[in-house]
Amino acid sequence: MILKEVVVMSKKKYGVIGHPIGHTLSPFIHTRLMKLSGIDGEYGVYDIFPDELDKCFADTLSQLDGFNVTIPHKQAIIHLMNETDQTAKLYGSVNTVHITRSSENNYTAKGYTTDGIGFVSALKTAGISLNGTVTIAGCGGVGRVFANTCAKAGCKLNILETAVSLDFARKFADELNARFNCETAKVYETALFNGESDLFINATPVGMFPKVNNCVVSDSIIEKSGAVFDAVYNPSQTLLVSKAQSMGIKALSGMTMLVYQAAASQTIWNGSHFDNKDIEKLAEDCYKELAGK
Repeated sequence: MILKEVVVMSKKKYGVIGHPIGHTLSPFIHTRLMKLSGIDGEYGVYDIFPDELDKCFADTLSQLDGFNVTIPHKQAIIHLMNETDQTAKLYGSVNTVHITRSSENNYTAKGYTTDGIGFVSALKTAGISLNGTVTIAGCGGVGRVFANTCAKAGCKLNILETAVSLDFARKFADELNARFNCETAKVYETALFNGESDLFINATPVGMFPKVNNCVVSDSIIEKSGAVFDAVYNPSQTLLVSKAQSMGIKALSGMTMLVYQAAASQTIWNGSHFDNKDIEKLAEDCYKELAGK
């Protein structure tokens, strides 16, 4: 009798962490992406309080094959990484973690950011140029990625923050200007800003479900913007995007970016690659999925 060696492939496990995480489309997106690339995997949701991050990482997250990171953990997760990709280290933000194992109890956690890839791809899909003066509301995890991406493209930046966070924003602007050897970034209190922009970006949670009637800036700021990008994707059309479109301004929500950055995460985890048409179709289906919730 000839014995054949049977290799049992375990199901890969991924997830997303954040707080509050609420309804997230990440499981829907990654399940579709894994199906497209033939990956046998599952994707969970982990609502983790900020003061519980370290414990949850040791107990649960480190047992996964990888996970995505959203507000408010994109910066806090960095100190738990064994390695950090150069771009994530430079931008001070991690949204994708890859766990690799040499044995059951020995693992390496490496942090990446795919937000920049998703951001640039989304703008390109919508026909929005990345040049001139860009105003960014918020300089947390994703805001830092946007700012670095825009500065690298040669844009001048207005960074908007609330009064209590101005010192934090100024420190970040100084780092940005030193990095690119220029005076590209200026900081303003959001409530007092009244300038013009070729592109206005919301990098804050303002307008996110369930507080859908909130808008990060006044109508006068929106009117002075050549285009608008809102990183928020739930609801599918935020008040900011709705206002901009009613003024005849090209505006885009964060859904396409979300799908593109998710695809980049799958590339990191599994080496998967996707056709742009599949990504755009998935973004359309995400809007339908969101409308059904």
